[in-house]
This record gives sequence, structure tokens and C-alpha cells, in this order.
Amino acid sequence: METIERDYAAFGVQFVYVYKALAHPENSGYVQPFTLDERLLHVKEAERTLGSQFTWICDNMKNDLKHNLGNAPNSEFIIDPDGKVVRKRAWSSPASVRRDLEELIFPVEFPTRVSDLNMKTAPPPKVAASGVVKRVSRPSGAQALKLEPVMKKGALPFYAKLRAEVSESTLRNGEGKMYVGFHMDPLYHVHWNNLTKPIEVTFLWSVDGDKDVTSDDRVSPAKLVGPKPEVAADIDPREFLVDLKFDEDDRKPLRIKVKYFACNDEQGWCVPLTQEYVIHLERDRDGGRASNRRRR
Repeated sequence: METIERDYAAFGVQFVYVYKALAHPENSGYVQPFTLDERLLHVKEAERTLGSQFTWICDNMKNDLKHNLGNAPNSEFIIDPDGKVVRKRAWSSPASVRRDLEELIFPVEFPTRVSDLNMKTAPPPKVAASGVVKRVSRPSGAQALKLEPVMKKGALPFYAKLRAEVSESTLRNGEGKMYVGFHMDPLYHVHWNNLTKPIEVTFLWSVDGDKDVTSDDRVSPAKLVGPKPEVAADIDPREFLVDLKFDEDDRKPLRIKVKYFACNDEQGWCVPLTQEYVIHLERDRDGGRASNRRRR
């Protein structure tokens, strides 16, 4: 697509990338952002790793633009100066875009080649070891659940981000396995601290200030402790499979508390964190599908 931009930008054609919710979270380690600021950091990271010179537009956290454009994960549109959509595709095809512009404007005599671009790309950040913690298999047909990080004013970011998944049959029948995974966000260049206590996760029925009142008996086990690898630091996800059982009239959201240590070697700090989430027992249609399970 960059070659086409080089050929047609001089004739008034504007090329724009749209950042939307990630279609395949975990690819290259990147995970769904929780805030607009994190989405904007993703845009900067895309510019750095791809070497792109395109202008970017960032969708809002409600994904309004994604929904209004049809929810396709890799769509493309050509819009004329009057705002009319003259070409659209559910899946991007640079070769088709070039043919479209040749028809709508005119062919370029000497098209730019990829070798002409000299784009400066860069790899995703890797701040610690990976491939040291065994991955957990998700339930067959697993889909992301809607969740809300419980944001507190002035608190540190959610360095380890939760992803919860169940199968469609579990949501329909009220019983099955639930995947719970905490993924270190590469935007912050952080890693797990394996020299102290491992991650602790608790499903809470209710909370009273900082005191846990009772565990949620819809989840078993309701208390989880992560692995403690032999290496001092790593970036592998901390993943669990739990049994979930609920009645149709008891779809009250799950509440989860997580305790862990995160470290940033570049800035020289390690901090303990206690953070909470609300997990809704409904599919997140903007959650994407984690298709890349290879070790980073």
C-alpha cells in the first residue's frame, strides 16, 4: 500500500490508516489496550515497527468508527472528494486499490516498487525471556468476554492485562471452562518478577473496601496462584482454566482481583500491584480472536 501512496499522493489522494480494536490480540505480543492513550501508543508503535508514513486515525474506545464501517477487521474504502464511497472491500487488497486508482484517475507511468521505499522497520520490544512457561489451551471455539478494568484515579497502568474467554455453548448453557490469561503489555517494556511471590488471582462475590468478603462459588477454583519459573524474569502470559457454572437468572458479572509484581529494567523499578476487573458474562464482539499462540 505504501508504494501506491507514493505514486498518487502528489495527485491529491490522501491515504489514511484507521486504528481499530485488535483483530488478533497476542500477535507479536500486543494486547487490547484499555485506554485511548494506550491506543495512541499503539499507533506510534505501528509507525515505529512498520516504518509507515501514512496518516493514522484512531477509533474511540466505544469502537464507533469500526461499527459504522461494517466491523470487518481489514476493510478498505475509497472515498471521492464529495464524500461518496466509490470502492469498498471487506479485505484489503493493494493490487485492487492500484487498479481502482488507475481507473478513477490514471495509470502511473513508472510505478514505485517496494525496493524503492527504503522503509525503516523495527521489531517489537522484548524485555525478558519468553517460552519458559507452558501455554494453556483455550476451550474449543473460545470467544472473548466483555470486561472492565476498575480504574482508580492516579493509579498505575494495568501492566498485565486480563483476557477472559469461554465457548458459545458455555454462555448458552451456563456451564463450561473459562480461560483466564494475564498478558504483559509490551507498550510498557515490563516483565514478571519471578524472585518474589507469583501472581495471585481471586474471584470475588463481593468486596468490602480492601477486605475480601467471600469467593464467587460460580467459579472453581476461585483462588489461583501462578507458576514460579526458575528464570528471574520473563514475559510469558500467566494463564488458567477454571470451571464456570451459573444459572440463567444469575448472570451477575464476575469480579476478579489480581496481585502481581511488574518490573521495568530500563527505568530501574519493580512495583507490587493489586488491580481489579469486572467480567461480564457476554461476548465481546470487539475482542478479536487470539489466533497466534506461538511463543514470543
